Amino acid sequence: MSTNPSVLIVGAGPGGLAAALMLRHAGCEVRVIERLDRPGGRTSSFTLEGGYRFDLGPTFFLYPRVLRDIYASVGRDLMREVPMTRLDPQYHLIYGEGGEIRATPDPTRMAAEIARIDPRDAAALERYLDDNRRKLAAFRPVLERAFLGWGDLFCKELLAAAPWAGPLRSVDAELRRYFRDQRTRLAFSFQSKYLGMSPFRCPSLFSILSFLEYEHGVWHPRGGCAAVSENMASLCEDMGVEFHYEEPVEEVLFEGKRAVGVRTGRETYTADAVVLNADFARAMQRLVPNRLRKRWTDEKIEKKKFSCSTFMLYLGLEGRYEDLSHHTIYLAQDYLQNLEDIESGHVLSEDPSFYVQNAVVSDPTLAPAGHSTLYVLVPVTHQHENVNWERERQAFRAMTLRQLAKIGLEDVEERIRVERCITPADWDVGYEIHRGATFNLAHGLDQMLSFRPRNRFEDVEGVYLVGGGTHPGSGLPVIYEGARISARLCLEELGLESDWLDPNAPTRLPLRQATPARARYAEAARLANPGLGEVAL
Repeated sequence: MSTNPSVLIVGAGPGGLAAALMLRHAGCEVRVIERLDRPGGRTSSFTLEGGYRFDLGPTFFLYPRVLRDIYASVGRDLMREVPMTRLDPQYHLIYGEGGEIRATPDPTRMAAEIARIDPRDAAALERYLDDNRRKLAAFRPVLERAFLGWGDLFCKELLAAAPWAGPLRSVDAELRRYFRDQRTRLAFSFQSKYLGMSPFRCPSLFSILSFLEYEHGVWHPRGGCAAVSENMASLCEDMGVEFHYEEPVEEVLFEGKRAVGVRTGRETYTADAVVLNADFARAMQRLVPNRLRKRWTDEKIEKKKFSCSTFMLYLGLEGRYEDLSHHTIYLAQDYLQNLEDIESGHVLSEDPSFYVQNAVVSDPTLAPAGHSTLYVLVPVTHQHENVNWERERQAFRAMTLRQLAKIGLEDVEERIRVERCITPADWDVGYEIHRGATFNLAHGLDQMLSFRPRNRFEDVEGVYLVGGGTHPGSGLPVIYEGARISARLCLEELGLESDWLDPNAPTRLPLRQATPARARYAEAARLANPGLGEVAL
């Protein structure tokens, strides 16, 4: 029988998989229990009849540095494991009010693209890039550390980054310091949609999102973003992680307020720690008794702000659109009204913005020869009484197909050979996402850092959170970073060395927070992992 500590991970999404890699490498016995029949969660794939492969959720792979570092920490090379192509152009922006930009990471060419909108804005590009390079350097230590209490808001990292914060400005207001034309600003602010938020409400910190694309690239993994999840799961299995697919967890088990395992419909599993990689609000309400929660009760969760949702069409098409970019984004003529419809009115817009991925122009493996996969995403309100998706589904599908003509696709419907549609109601019921809010809790200042669910969950003991619902937030790079923070905290509590993950991140448990588990496993950790050095109690 192993003397190493055991960890249960609920959910095989990107955060759960990254945590499994690190915890197993440190010597933990790791078991991952997943509701679906494959790894990846929303960062998984599916194949429609005829051989059309689609990413279910994310299609952009951004800022690979975080996951590359995690792979390196367990002795692997991300780019060798998962070949990726850096896209240029990154995407094609088409404005409903007129104009277009083919966004490129080449600053000279990008300035020329912006000049077609407003020559004065082109002159500000270099200043925007320089300032956001410094802003990212200032905030990176903040996003790499845990925020476990109110006192952490006064940490040296956040105080050092404060001059760059602009806490009362939105992303759009921040960009007004550089760009005059709203279309230019939208080219550098639509990325707030990666967080499910409007650039007119999203905190100015997140101007770094577009900078990340230009500085570090928009990447396409061969086989889609799901290929990354599949590779992570394969590495985990090679390392001895045990996976249980198609086995929904029904309850987290507690002794007092300490988690000691989980129960599924098949079996009861015990462990020394539990990592939750499920939608935060849904997991709390379904798996953790309300009586054990103080800060995140059901009643308090319902008062929180949630992101928008998405209406999805996955289309397998006969023929190819060779002139259509890998990524194309249409920005509604009245972009502000479209956002108001989503976030405030909770109604469906007549001229919504949308995103289309035509991945076969970069990766022909995703469709049969001579055919295409078209991934269409329309940001919409999360589940709300104003929209009945059973009634609206077909009409909104028809409108979405008509919208495609605005990017030059006028014959899509006649080319469709297979398709799949997902509405916010489907995200809610079929994929267990609270309110169908695909980007989880919104990222306002009142729901960030210590105000967001914490990586070591504060309401109970022995529970760690990964995924978009915890700090640092949504989006693949920060989800991977959050998994690293949570893995470090878990290892420290279990008495295993964690400095090999990132010795500069200040998340070590103070002595007063030492637990019996740390003492119990310290000697076992020394024996099982001599290469990791002494375990600090």
